[in-house]
Amino acid sequence: MLNKELISTSIPVLAPTDSVDKALQLMSDYHLSQLPVIAEDKFVGLIDEEELLNTDTNATVIQLQASFVKLAVQDNKYFFEAVKLSTEYNLCVIPVIEQDLTWVGAINAYDLLKEFARMTGVNDPGGLIVLEIEKQNFSFSEISKLVETNDAQITQMNTYYDSNNSVFLVTIKINKLEISDIIATFQRYEYVVRYYFGEELYENELRNNYDHLMNYLNI
Repeated sequence: MLNKELISTSIPVLAPTDSVDKALQLMSDYHLSQLPVIAEDKFVGLIDEEELLNTDTNATVIQLQASFVKLAVQDNKYFFEAVKLSTEYNLCVIPVIEQDLTWVGAINAYDLLKEFARMTGVNDPGGLIVLEIEKQNFSFSEISKLVETNDAQITQMNTYYDSNNSVFLVTIKINKLEISDIIATFQRYEYVVRYYFGEELYENELRNNYDHLMNYLNI
């Protein structure tokens, strides 16, 4: 998915001559804390609500140019660039431009999050397991094989290097909810399972046994 494919049609833009009052009103109407400033179809910068709140409402936006945030992504780049920019600089609006600063549009960070969730399979049914692995021991083929021995498949895998503990965190999305057997397999092969989310078979069996006992006692 390219940046230009995620452009929102509901993000207004400001002209340099617009008043601070108008900018604040637009931010309130559209529930945004930043807005792009455009002059002659060129991106000038992002103006932040905090800067506006500390300025005379009759002033024009261009008078705050020194505080503009001049961050943007290229229209033909992969959308992960927009994700990186949004998270690093806490942007709710991510400007999209061509190479010569020609204005293309803007991405709403909320839409970006939804697309990222879709791409990483967050909303897909299934269990989630997070493994803690030494960098030199990471093997995609082995992890996949251990999952498949339990009649399951990996639908998504993401890795993150935890520099504080010098280990890889490997997040695995599984195509089944009952993951207790898979967890047991990883632990048998001495993998550290840091987190897991799903339905665990032994908990279901425990609940069934409890229900049977209660029914027996009620007889």
